[in-house]
Amino acid sequence: MSKRFVRKACCLVLALGLTIPATAQDSASPAGNVLLTVTGVLSVTNTNDALALDREMLMALPMTTFSTSTIWTEGEHSFTGVSLADFANAVGVDSGHFLARAINDYTVEIPISDAVENGPIVAYLMDGAAIPVRDKGPLWVIYPYDINADYRSEVIYTRSIWQLDRLEIVP
Repeated sequence: MSKRFVRKACCLVLALGLTIPATAQDSASPAGNVLLTVTGVLSVTNTNDALALDREMLMALPMTTFSTSTIWTEGEHSFTGVSLADFANAVGVDSGHFLARAINDYTVEIPISDAVENGPIVAYLMDGAAIPVRDKGPLWVIYPYDINADYRSEVIYTRSIWQLDRLEIVP
């Protein structure tokens, strides 16, 4: 196990107010409504073999904010959330893909290779406010479309899943 992996996993454990047993890294249960359930190959769990995260737990992870326009909204908006890179590092994944699922069961594969610095985030705020379900929330994978022309493609648009509520980590 690399030092970077251990450091990142420990950061997630500390950010979520967890304790580290000798053989596993278990998290406290979420206090609020679960917004995201993560399954698959991950290093931190809090319910059976999954990691259930509420808004407070997500907001305890490193925060990233950027402004961009989207093909689904009018004008430029500010999005805040946890970068996919920080999230992948925190759960100890560096290869494979995320199988992302929405409330309506829309499913898309997001390669871990998309989890880069200045890349996509799992947004929980738009323009400083929680994103309502009727407006693509509570979680929306947003790429910085205006910052990088490579993000303005049909492939990336299909990965920009809104109403995200489940992530499966697939090696």
